[in-house]
Amino acid sequence: MYQIIPERSEDAVSIETLLGQCFGNERFRKTAYKIRQNVTSIKALNFVGISNDALVASIRYWPLIVGKKTSALLLGPIAVHPDRQGEGIGVALIWDTLKLAKNLGHSLVVLVGDPEYYERFGFVSAFDNGLQMPGPVARHRFLVCELQENALSGVQGMVHGATDTLDEAVKICEFTQGD
Repeated sequence: MYQIIPERSEDAVSIETLLGQCFGNERFRKTAYKIRQNVTSIKALNFVGISNDALVASIRYWPLIVGKKTSALLLGPIAVHPDRQGEGIGVALIWDTLKLAKNLGHSLVVLVGDPEYYERFGFVSAFDNGLQMPGPVARHRFLVCELQENALSGVQGMVHGATDTLDEAVKICEFTQGD
Protein backbone atom coordinates (compact mmCIF):
# COMPACT_ATOMS: atom_id res chain seq x y z
CA MET A 1 0.00 0.00 0.00
CA TYR A 2 1.01 3.57 -0.55
CA GLN A 3 -0.40 7.01 -0.02
CA ILE A 4 -0.01 10.04 -2.28
CA ILE A 5 0.49 13.28 -0.36
CA PRO A 6 1.79 16.78 -1.12
CA GLU A 7 5.57 17.06 -1.00
CA ARG A 8 6.80 18.33 2.38
CA SER A 9 10.00 20.21 3.17
CA GLU A 10 11.24 17.25 5.19
CA ASP A 11 11.05 15.09 2.04
CA ALA A 12 13.91 16.94 0.30
CA VAL A 13 16.75 14.59 1.28
CA SER A 14 14.70 11.46 0.58
CA ILE A 15 13.69 12.82 -2.83
CA GLU A 16 17.31 13.52 -3.79
CA THR A 17 18.28 10.01 -2.66
CA LEU A 18 15.44 8.53 -4.73
CA LEU A 19 16.43 10.57 -7.80
CA GLY A 20 20.00 9.35 -7.42
CA GLN A 21 18.81 5.74 -7.25
CA CYS A 22 16.59 6.14 -10.30
CA PHE A 23 18.65 8.41 -12.55
CA GLY A 24 22.21 8.60 -11.17
CA ASN A 25 24.43 11.67 -11.16
CA GLU A 26 24.31 12.04 -14.94
CA ARG A 27 20.84 13.53 -14.48
CA PHE A 28 22.42 16.89 -13.66
CA ARG A 29 23.84 17.11 -17.21
CA LYS A 30 20.51 16.55 -18.94
CA THR A 31 18.70 19.33 -20.78
CA ALA A 32 15.55 18.98 -18.66
CA TYR A 33 17.62 19.56 -15.50
CA LYS A 34 19.33 22.58 -17.04
CA ILE A 35 15.98 24.14 -17.92
CA ARG A 36 14.91 23.85 -14.27
CA GLN A 37 18.01 25.72 -13.06
CA ASN A 38 17.09 28.87 -11.14
CA VAL A 39 13.37 28.09 -11.46
CA THR A 40 11.22 27.36 -8.42
CA SER A 41 9.01 24.29 -8.72
CA ILE A 42 5.25 24.63 -8.36
CA LYS A 43 4.59 23.46 -4.80
CA ALA A 44 0.87 22.86 -5.42
CA LEU A 45 1.78 20.18 -7.99
CA ASN A 46 4.67 18.46 -6.19
CA PHE A 47 3.63 15.16 -4.63
CA VAL A 48 5.26 12.10 -3.10
CA GLY A 49 4.28 8.48 -2.62
CA ILE A 50 4.69 7.18 0.93
CA SER A 51 4.65 3.53 2.00
CA ASN A 52 5.32 2.38 5.58
CA ASP A 53 6.59 5.89 6.42
CA ALA A 54 9.17 5.70 3.61
CA LEU A 55 9.21 7.88 0.50
CA VAL A 56 8.86 5.61 -2.54
CA ALA A 57 7.94 8.07 -5.30
CA SER A 58 8.10 11.73 -6.25
CA ILE A 59 6.77 14.03 -8.97
CA ARG A 60 7.49 17.71 -9.55
CA TYR A 61 6.35 20.41 -11.95
CA TRP A 62 8.10 23.61 -13.05
CA PRO A 63 6.83 26.76 -14.77
CA LEU A 64 7.90 27.24 -18.38
CA ILE A 65 7.37 29.71 -21.15
CA VAL A 66 6.96 28.56 -24.75
CA GLY A 67 8.24 31.14 -27.21
CA LYS A 68 7.79 34.61 -25.78
CA LYS A 69 4.57 34.37 -23.79
CA THR A 70 2.75 31.03 -23.58
CA SER A 71 2.76 29.51 -20.10
CA ALA A 72 3.36 25.79 -19.75
CA LEU A 73 4.51 23.25 -17.18
CA LEU A 74 7.52 20.95 -17.23
CA LEU A 75 6.69 17.59 -15.65
CA GLY A 76 9.66 15.95 -14.05
CA PRO A 77 11.38 14.36 -12.66
CA ILE A 78 8.99 11.60 -11.75
CA ALA A 79 10.67 8.78 -9.88
CA VAL A 80 9.52 5.54 -8.29
CA HIS A 81 11.85 3.47 -6.13
CA PRO A 82 13.22 0.58 -8.24
CA ASP A 83 11.72 -1.99 -5.84
CA ARG A 84 8.25 -0.43 -6.23
CA GLN A 85 8.12 0.08 -10.00
CA GLY A 86 5.27 -1.66 -11.79
CA GLU A 87 2.80 -1.17 -8.92
CA GLY A 88 1.03 1.80 -10.50
CA ILE A 89 2.43 4.45 -8.16
CA GLY A 90 3.93 6.50 -10.99
CA VAL A 91 0.77 6.21 -13.08
CA ALA A 92 -1.34 7.39 -10.13
CA LEU A 93 1.00 10.32 -9.47
CA ILE A 94 0.83 11.41 -13.10
CA TRP A 95 -2.96 11.10 -13.46
CA ASP A 96 -3.63 12.84 -10.14
CA THR A 97 -1.28 15.73 -10.82
CA LEU A 98 -2.35 16.24 -14.44
CA LYS A 99 -5.96 16.47 -13.25
CA LEU A 100 -4.94 18.91 -10.52
CA ALA A 101 -2.91 21.00 -12.99
CA LYS A 102 -5.94 21.22 -15.27
CA ASN A 103 -8.19 22.19 -12.35
CA LEU A 104 -5.69 24.91 -11.39
CA GLY A 105 -6.03 26.38 -14.89
CA HIS A 106 -2.86 25.11 -16.55
CA SER A 107 -3.24 24.22 -20.22
CA LEU A 108 0.04 22.66 -21.44
CA VAL A 109 2.53 20.20 -19.96
CA VAL A 110 5.83 19.20 -21.55
CA LEU A 111 8.31 16.52 -20.56
CA VAL A 112 11.20 14.48 -21.82
CA GLY A 113 10.44 10.79 -21.58
CA ASP A 114 9.42 7.51 -23.18
CA PRO A 115 6.63 8.21 -25.69
CA GLU A 116 5.21 4.70 -25.36
CA TYR A 117 4.78 5.20 -21.61
CA TYR A 118 3.41 8.74 -21.70
CA GLU A 119 0.98 8.41 -24.62
CA ARG A 120 -1.61 6.88 -22.25
CA PHE A 121 -1.78 10.27 -20.52
CA GLY A 122 -2.28 12.16 -23.80
CA PHE A 123 1.32 13.15 -24.53
CA VAL A 124 2.36 13.55 -28.17
CA SER A 125 5.46 14.78 -29.98
CA ALA A 126 6.28 18.36 -28.98
CA PHE A 127 8.55 18.87 -32.00
CA ASP A 128 5.76 17.81 -34.36
CA ASN A 129 3.56 20.45 -32.71
CA GLY A 130 5.99 23.35 -33.18
CA LEU A 131 7.75 23.31 -29.82
CA GLN A 132 11.52 23.31 -29.50
CA MET A 133 13.88 22.57 -26.63
CA PRO A 134 17.34 24.11 -26.22
CA GLY A 135 20.29 21.81 -25.96
CA PRO A 136 20.46 18.28 -27.24
CA VAL A 137 17.36 16.19 -26.69
CA ALA A 138 16.19 13.01 -28.39
CA ARG A 139 13.49 14.34 -30.71
CA HIS A 140 11.06 11.47 -30.09
CA ARG A 141 11.31 11.91 -26.29
CA PHE A 142 10.26 15.60 -26.18
CA LEU A 143 6.52 15.41 -25.51
CA VAL A 144 3.57 17.73 -24.86
CA CYS A 145 0.07 17.24 -23.46
CA GLU A 146 -2.90 19.58 -23.81
CA LEU A 147 -4.84 19.91 -20.57
CA GLN A 148 -7.30 22.31 -22.18
CA GLU A 149 -8.83 21.80 -25.62
CA ASN A 150 -6.86 23.50 -28.41
CA ALA A 151 -4.17 24.69 -25.98
CA LEU A 152 -1.53 24.08 -28.67
CA SER A 153 -3.35 26.15 -31.27
CA GLY A 154 -0.96 28.85 -32.47
CA VAL A 155 1.69 27.90 -29.90
CA GLN A 156 5.22 27.43 -31.15
CA GLY A 157 8.79 28.18 -30.19
CA MET A 158 11.48 27.36 -27.68
CA VAL A 159 10.59 26.22 -24.16
CA HIS A 160 12.52 27.81 -21.33
CA GLY A 161 12.28 28.23 -17.58
CA ALA A 162 9.79 30.91 -16.58
CA THR A 163 12.59 33.07 -15.15
CA ASP A 164 14.89 32.76 -18.19
CA THR A 165 14.96 34.74 -21.39
CA LEU A 166 15.26 32.72 -24.58
CA ASP A 167 18.94 33.66 -24.89
CA GLU A 168 19.61 32.53 -21.30
CA ALA A 169 17.81 29.24 -21.93
CA VAL A 170 19.91 28.47 -24.98
CA LYS A 171 23.12 29.41 -23.13
CA ILE A 172 22.19 27.26 -20.11
CA CYS A 173 21.60 24.24 -22.32
CA GLU A 174 24.43 24.76 -24.81
CA PHE A 175 26.69 22.12 -23.34
CA THR A 176 24.21 19.64 -21.93
CA GLN A 177 24.29 15.97 -22.70
CA GLY A 178 20.72 15.42 -23.87
CA ASP A 179 17.42 14.78 -22.24
